Amino acid sequence: MEQGKGNYLVRTIRSFGFAFRGLGFFFSKPSNAWIHLVSAILACSAGFYLDITKIEWIAILFAIALVFVSEMLNSALETTIDLISPEFNEFAGRAKDIAAGAVLIAALIALIIGGLVFIPKLL
Repeated sequence: MEQGKGNYLVRTIRSFGFAFRGLGFFFSKPSNAWIHLVSAILACSAGFYLDITKIEWIAILFAIALVFVSEMLNSALETTIDLISPEFNEFAGRAKDIAAGAVLIAALIALIIGGLVFIPKLL
């Protein structure tokens, strides 16, 4: 029994390592990831400066997470499609465009949430 628990612990630690490696890949090259990171830092800085409420923090942090998760899934999908279909393929392009559209929706929702939280505080 103890050996099984040890294996579970090792697998869990390794899975965190893979996740951090994935974050490293995500931020390793100039991309939209850096734009989202700067936007997140600005939003959090504004939140501290404007002393937003706990529920407003929840909304802002949820919006930031939504954008990052969408962008990371988009990047993973694009990488997979490039591996499977290195030559131009209309369907591969369509899948990439749809994934990019999901990121756009997430970013627009984040912008709306930011506006709902910050604009009243600035007025």
